[in-house]
Amino acid sequence: MEISYEFLTGDRPDLRRCPRWPRDVKARIVAETLVEGATVNGVAKRYGLRPNHLSEWRRQAREGKLVLPNLDEVVFAPLVVAEPEAPSPISAAGSSTLGTIELIKGDVTVRLCATTSAQRIAELVSAL
Repeated sequence: MEISYEFLTGDRPDLRRCPRWPRDVKARIVAETLVEGATVNGVAKRYGLRPNHLSEWRRQAREGKLVLPNLDEVVFAPLVVAEPEAPSPISAAGSSTLGTIELIKGDVTVRLCATTSAQRIAELVSAL
């Protein structure tokens, strides 16, 4: 009586054991899945990975545990935050360096300081 055994070996590329991938290679492979038209299955097949393994790397990228490369070469401009300028004091003439508001009706022009309240402006407009 003859007994035969079959064993799965690492000869078949779809069943081979996944090696330890460096983080930068993982990130580049995950980034390839984000290109328009690419699928997880297609990219996984190209690298001899199981799709669920690649999906796990994608989850790590979403959670910030795997930093993806900048494929679009996006460059950010530096942000400079400056202290706001202090408003200039109101001069003795009653005008402000912030500007003036002019109410014009016919030949009559009323110039107001820019800090005049909205209620006061409304009263003057209704009086004109």
